[in-house]
Amino acid sequence: MTGSNSPDPPGRGRRWLLARLRSVAADTRAAVPIDDDDRLWLALGLLPGVVAVAIYLATNPYPAYGAGLYAKIAAEIVANGYSLPAWIPGYTADGVPFAYPPLQFYLYALLVDLGGDPVTVSRFLPSLGMLFALVPIYLLGRDAADSRPAGTAAAALVALNPQILEWHLSAGGVVRAFAFLYATTSIYAGYRVFVHDGVGGRRAVALGAIAFGLTVLTHPVYSLFVVVSYVLFWLVRDRSLSGFASGLAVGLGGALLASPWLVWVLTTHGIGVFAAASGTHGGVGGGANALAGAISPGVAVALVPAVYLLLRREYLLPVWLVVAELLFRQPRFAYAVSAVLVPVAVVVLVRARESESEAIPERAGDGSERKQERERSESEPRRRRVGPDIDRRAAAAAAVLLLGTLVGGAYFAYETTLVTDPSTPEFLDEDDDEAMAWIAAETDPGARFVVVGDAAEWLPALTDRTLLVGYWGVEWVGADAFDRQMTAYETVSTCQRAECVESVAADVGERPTHVYVPKGQYTIRGENAAQFGTIERSFERSDRWERAYENDGVVIYRATDTDGS
Repeated sequence: MTGSNSPDPPGRGRRWLLARLRSVAADTRAAVPIDDDDRLWLALGLLPGVVAVAIYLATNPYPAYGAGLYAKIAAEIVANGYSLPAWIPGYTADGVPFAYPPLQFYLYALLVDLGGDPVTVSRFLPSLGMLFALVPIYLLGRDAADSRPAGTAAAALVALNPQILEWHLSAGGVVRAFAFLYATTSIYAGYRVFVHDGVGGRRAVALGAIAFGLTVLTHPVYSLFVVVSYVLFWLVRDRSLSGFASGLAVGLGGALLASPWLVWVLTTHGIGVFAAASGTHGGVGGGANALAGAISPGVAVALVPAVYLLLRREYLLPVWLVVAELLFRQPRFAYAVSAVLVPVAVVVLVRARESESEAIPERAGDGSERKQERERSESEPRRRRVGPDIDRRAAAAAAVLLLGTLVGGAYFAYETTLVTDPSTPEFLDEDDDEAMAWIAAETDPGARFVVVGDAAEWLPALTDRTLLVGYWGVEWVGADAFDRQMTAYETVSTCQRAECVESVAADVGERPTHVYVPKGQYTIRGENAAQFGTIERSFERSDRWERAYENDGVVIYRATDTDGS
C-alpha cells in the first residue's frame, strides 16, 4: 500500500491530466455541438470574414479610428506591474480615472510587453476577435433555423455588414470585437437553454455564465445586450421556474467572475464613476430616434421577413430585433439580430412552400398507386428519400453564399478605398508617425499639446506627453466634463486661426506649449475634413508662436512665451 506522501506512479499525473482534458472537451462539445457536417458550412461562414479582414488590412496601413487611450492604458498596466492603475495620465491636464472593464487591456498589455508595437497591435488584434465571433453567430443561425446553410448566411451577413465592421474591425475592436465574441457566445448558450428545451443543460448554463462574465469584464453595453437577450428568450419561449433559475445562474456566475474588478472599482473610485459615464457615448437609448422614424436602413429591410415570421407565429426573433433597435442607439446590435432573422425567415418560407405542395389533395380517381408509392417512400429513411434534393439545395445555397461574399467583399473594398472612407477612416498616417517620434525625442516631458484632428487620441500613447483638449476617457469624470471636452475638441479641430486655438484652450483652463496641425486631409471623429493652410499662415504671423517641426503632412508650433522645448 502506497503511503500518502509517496510519489505518484510514473504516468499517473499525465493520465489524470489527459482524462480531465477529455472531460472538458466533452463538456464543450455538449454545450457547443459542432460535428463533421458543420465543417464545410462553418468554413463558408468564416470565408466572408477572412475576405473582410484581408480587404481591411490591405487598404489600411494604419488602424481605422483610434485606440490611443487603450494603448496608453496598456502601457500603464505594464508600468504598474500588471496591477490596475487608478488614473491614466496624458489625457487632459489632470489625467482620467481608469474604470474601464480591464480584460482586453490585459491582453493588449501582454502583447505590448512582449514587444508588440501598439499601432500594429491595434491594427491586427481586432481581426481575431471579429473572426472568432462568427462562430457563435453561425451556431445561433444554424440552430434557430435548424439549417446549416442558414447559419452560414447569418455569419456572412455579419461579416460583410459595413456598420458592424466599422465598430469591430477598426482599432476600437481591440475591446469591442472581443466583447461581441463573448456576448454572442453567452447568448448562444442561453438560446440552447431557453429555446432548445434545455439542450446542453448545466454545461450550457456554465458556458453562458463564463462568457457573460468575460463580457462584463470587457464592455458594459454588450453586457446589457446579453442580459436583454436572456430576458427575452425566457419571456418569449420559456417562462418556467427552472428556466428562470438557469438565467439567474448565468447572471450570478458572470457577476462572480467579474466581482474582483467590480470591488476594485468601487473601492478605488466609488459608485459615482459609473453614474458619471452613463449615457455619455450614446450606446443606450436609441428608441427615441427609431420611434421618430429614423430607423436603421438595414433594420427597415429586415422588418419585412420579421413580419412574415410574426404571421407564422414565430415571435422570438422579430421581438428581439425590435427591442435591439429601440434599446441601443448604435444599430450594430439590431444588425446582428437581423443577420440571424433573415436566413431563418427564408428557411421558414421554403419549408412552408414544401408543406403546402405536399398537402395538395389527390386528383380524380382513388389514387391508390400514388398512395402506395408514398407509403413505400415514407417507410425509407428520410435522408435517403430526400438526399438528392438536399444536395441540390445545399449546392445552390453554397453558390449564393459565395456570390454574396464576392459582391459584399467588392462593395466593402470600394468603401475602404474612397478618399472619404465612411467605414474605416484612419486617424494616423506615416507623417503623424514621424511627427510623434520627433515629439517623444525632442520635446520636454512636461510639454502640453493641443492637436487639431483625430491624431490627438494617439499623442499621449505614442509620445508620453499631455493632450490638453480631448474627450477620451473623460466620461469617467462626469457628463459635464465630457461634453465640455468634446465640444472643445470639435471646435479646435475646425479652427482656422491661432486665436481660435488659444481661445478653446483657455476655455478648458490651460495654456499649451505646442500646437499640432495636420496639413491637407484629416478627420474629426472619423468624419473627413481638410484645411488649406489658413491656420498655418495665422500661426506663422503670430509673434506668440514659432514653427518647431514640419514634414509633408504635419506642422508643429511652439509657444514663444513658455519654457517648453
